[in-house]
Formats: sequence, structure tokens, C-alpha cells
Amino acid sequence: MATALSVAVMIVALAIVTGFKYSVAEKLFSFMGHIHVVPYDVTKSNAITPEPIFYDTALMAEMKKIPHVVSVSPFAQRPVIVQSHGQMDGLMLKGVTKSYHFLTGITTTGASIDYSDTFYSKQILLSQTTADRLNINLGDTVQLDFIENGTPRIRRVRVCGLFHSGMEEVDKYYGVCDLRLLQRINNWPADSINGYQVDLDDQKYADTVSNFIHYNLVNAPLESYTTTENYSFIFDWLDMQSLNGAILLAIMAVVAIINMGSILVILMVDRAMMIGLLKALGMTFEGTRNIFLSIAGLIGFAGILLGNIIALSLCWLQVHFGLITLPEATYYMRYVPVKIIWWQVGLIDIVTLFLCVFCMWLPALYIRRIQPARVLQFK
Repeated sequence: MATALSVAVMIVALAIVTGFKYSVAEKLFSFMGHIHVVPYDVTKSNAITPEPIFYDTALMAEMKKIPHVVSVSPFAQRPVIVQSHGQMDGLMLKGVTKSYHFLTGITTTGASIDYSDTFYSKQILLSQTTADRLNINLGDTVQLDFIENGTPRIRRVRVCGLFHSGMEEVDKYYGVCDLRLLQRINNWPADSINGYQVDLDDQKYADTVSNFIHYNLVNAPLESYTTTENYSFIFDWLDMQSLNGAILLAIMAVVAIINMGSILVILMVDRAMMIGLLKALGMTFEGTRNIFLSIAGLIGFAGILLGNIIALSLCWLQVHFGLITLPEATYYMRYVPVKIIWWQVGLIDIVTLFLCVFCMWLPALYIRRIQPARVLQFK
């Protein structure tokens, strides 16, 4: 049971750390995409450039041909003041086309933006956080104030839908509108944008695709940045969570080894007479030691098997029923996230079994100290 609990804690801890990193990253990628192709910025940020770039359909077509690229969407961004019911709030409005879509990390209510208007859509998507702060409901009309040279340019739009990611960096600061609205506000022609958003089928290919775009498809002033680079502070924080998980794994591995060592010593002391008898009958130290190492292996294997059953059952219950909740404002999610990666589970099992058996060699030296004449006299 001691070994089983140690293994179960290691598996659950690693599943939670992995699930937390995956969930936070997925939420950010769902809104920001994996790669941004924008004019060069020394700070590698998503800051808006004052001058637009040319909307190059040929470049978009080439980027779509890259393996693992799911979609490429042009976008523009501009700060705006949203007014409703006598309240106001500042947002960064993201203008997109109908090809833009949220990925799986973001939940939505209501409808998507209708792009059928020949001028620009007079609809907007706001976050649930912004809607709650300004007391906005689906279907309400809000006023957008774009400040230009100290003078506001006003547009009225209808809230057609609400989105929710759970991340403050998205929900508190962003809204989504028709790209043509921002082009008209900026007095840009229809072929002017701020950049391209590239969505991938797997985040692990982001660096490879970004480098390919940089070296093969774009020229100055365009540059390719991954979302990991743009939001490095978030991913540095996630890496710290991995360090915490590694420390916990090391502690639990040491606990499992100590438990197994204690168990083996108790078994040897309890079977001292048997060991003395085997020695008297001529069994070598290696043979006697191997008996107890085999027992340690069996106990370790049984503990690992039981630990896997306990851990995987707990993870299954959390995934399907969300038994353990979290304050979303702090952790970006309502429930403790769990993600099982099977090779990690297998590695924990193999390493634990190996360490349990390998670290039994020192307690097994106790066998050398047992003298048959002394222990058999109590027979």
C-alpha cells in the first residue's frame, strides 16, 4: 500500500501539472493562434504598428501549404472604448474575417459574426467578463469610441455572441469584430491589415513552422513570432509548475524507496531463522539475497499495479465529473485539469520498479551479518 500510494501520487501529480500546462496553453492558442506574421518589433510583442501591411493572398496560400498549418487568417487590432448602460471599458478590438474561428479552448454563447453586409458587419463578440462588467446581454447595442487625434469616432454595434477563455489576458482585454470595420475606422483600403494569424494542429511544431516562414516566405519588414515568444511570461510561469512537479516526483520516489527498504529489512529480521538454516545447508549469500530481492520485486510490482489503478481511477473521475474545483480568476480554469500521457505513466512505473529493486541491495547486506549458530539456537 505504501508503494501504491507513492506511485499513485506521482502519476496524479504529473497528470495535473501536464493538464494545467496544456489547458492554459490551449486557451491562449485558441484565441491568439500559434504564430503571428507581423512587421518586425524589437520587443516581440503584439503591439499595433501605426502603418498597415499589404494583404498578400499569395503569401497566405503559401503558408497554408506548410505541413501542420490548419488555417491562416488576416487580422487588424485597434484600441477602443466600449460604452453601455452608462459604463465604459477599454479593450483591444481584434478585426478578423469569416475564416477566423476559435479553437477548442474557448467556449462561446450566442452566434458568430455575420459577414453578409457589403460594407462591414455591425456585430461584435465580447468576452463574458466584459459583458458582466458592463452589464451587457446578448443582443444589446453598445457604442464603440475610437479615439483619433483626441477626437472620438463613434460606431454602434450589436453584441451577437460572448466568448469565455478563463484567461485574464484574453477575457479582460479583447473583443472581436469585422476586419472591415477597423479598416474603415483607420481609413485603410481593403488590402491593408496588421498581420496574419497562423493556427496549427499541434503546438510542438510552432517553432519549426515559424522558422520556415521566416527563412523562406517573408521579407523585411515582416517577421514571424510564435505565441510562446509573444507571451513568454506565461510560459515561463508554466515551466515553473513543471519544476514543482519534478520536485514532488523526486520526493515521492525517495519515499517509495525508503518504504521498500524498510519492508525488506523487516522481512529479513522476521525470517532470520530461515536465513540461518539456508546458510547452514550451504546456500550462498547471493542466493539468499536474490530470494529477498525477488520478494521486493513482487511487492514493488503489486504496489505499482495498484497505484496505477488508484491514480487512473481518480483521473477518470476528475475528467468526467470535475470533483475538484479551482478559483478561475487565479488558475484560469474552473476545475483541476488532468491530462494522462501514457509514456510518462510507463516511465514512472519502470523507474519505480527499478529503483525499488536496485536500492534493496544495501538492506540485503544484513544477510551477511546473520550467523546460523546464533539464530538457530532459538529453534
